[in-house]
Amino acid sequence: MNFRKIAIIGVGLLGGSIGLAVKQRRLAGEVAGFVRRPASLAECERAGALDYATTDLLAAVSGADLVILCTPLAQMPAVTAQLLPALKPGAVVTDVGSVKAGVVRDLEKLAAKAGAYFVGGHPMAGAEKTGVLAARADLFVGAVCVVTPTKKSHGPAVRALEAFWQSLGARTLRLAPGEHDALVSRTSHLPHVVAAALAAQVLQPPQLKTRSALCATGFRDTTRIASGSPEMWRDIALANRKNLGQAVGAFIRELEAFQGALARADQTAVTRFFETAKQRRDDWCASGATHSPE
Repeated sequence: MNFRKIAIIGVGLLGGSIGLAVKQRRLAGEVAGFVRRPASLAECERAGALDYATTDLLAAVSGADLVILCTPLAQMPAVTAQLLPALKPGAVVTDVGSVKAGVVRDLEKLAAKAGAYFVGGHPMAGAEKTGVLAARADLFVGAVCVVTPTKKSHGPAVRALEAFWQSLGARTLRLAPGEHDALVSRTSHLPHVVAAALAAQVLQPPQLKTRSALCATGFRDTTRIASGSPEMWRDIALANRKNLGQAVGAFIRELEAFQGALARADQTAVTRFFETAKQRRDDWCASGATHSPE
């Protein structure tokens, strides 16, 4: 799938990685990027992720066949409304947001005003590092990218977006926006909450120096994703708060059941707790579905 021009709105880890992958695979005649800060222009040039970056949103979007929104979730509706005057009729607009229902509802309507087609997307790939200088051309290789069409979606636009992600090395999966949000609340969003809670609880004063000396690879690996952007995860948590709240509640009940088994010194229940977790994780690893680091 080739495009004459791709515009990436927000050039951080994901936007920069898309740009690098597109350029490496020669999937577009031109790759433009929009950034808010003038200081980011030099970083984009240094990373080599784009043909050019600009702080002019309309210039970045003008003539683009594919527009990819890589901004924080809360900013997407406003940014999309601002770029409409430059949006090419028939263009495909997508995003990389981790929550879909609200974004799809709002952006589908906005894109239609300009005669363009919005189709939601969520590449299940990322890292705790942020910024375009952390971008990698192979970030999406082997990852799952969820595409979230609706009954209003333009069929050719959906297929073009799936072909695009596949050309970056991703495996595509179609889900309804609401179904996507319910699933990722447990598979992606809950792990971030757990990692953040664990890091905050264990690394608090007092005795921080002694405790931290005893935090080995298990703690490091379990809490790695707690180093992600607080602002980004604030937006994700609030946008998916109903589903995430339910997931947190289920997790708390699991911990309370384990806490009760400890209090009773129930060897059978404690053993079953660890055996069940090990078996389910081992089965998951054996299935080959362990690529995504998000």
